[in-house]
Amino acid sequence: MTLYCFGNARTADQLAEMRRLDAAGICLFCPDALARHARQRILFRTRHWAVTPNEYPYQGTSLHLLLVPDQHAAGLLDLAEDVRQDFWVALDTVAREHQLSHYGLGVRNGDCRYTGATIAHVHAHVLVGDTGAAGAPPVRMRFSAHPDGRGAG
Repeated sequence: MTLYCFGNARTADQLAEMRRLDAAGICLFCPDALARHARQRILFRTRHWAVTPNEYPYQGTSLHLLLVPDQHAAGLLDLAEDVRQDFWVALDTVAREHQLSHYGLGVRNGDCRYTGATIAHVHAHVLVGDTGAAGAPPVRMRFSAHPDGRGAG
């Protein structure tokens, strides 16, 4: 199985980057690749997690961060206990650093062909809607997909 679910890409640029990384056998979210990726900036790290802005933020967000575990796994429950516990440290640090009074939290678990994710490495999205922009669209995060890519968007 591939590291990426191409049918879930939201932009042509994202799809091209996913194909490039997949052809090279690189999981963007594994620690070595994440640290070396030119467009992916790490804001801070905890013992087991990196926090980075989403390179392809969802429409309608004023903040879209990713919490990415060092351990490669398909879902949160597949992570080692100490990695799962450290998730809360990473989330707490994000909330304090960004002085968040509200946010959405989304995690897709399991086979990305069915969850709407683009990569087979679990990660959490911290989403803040753009409440200051008149007519800003609501933030939408897709949690399901068809395995052949139908309905991606």
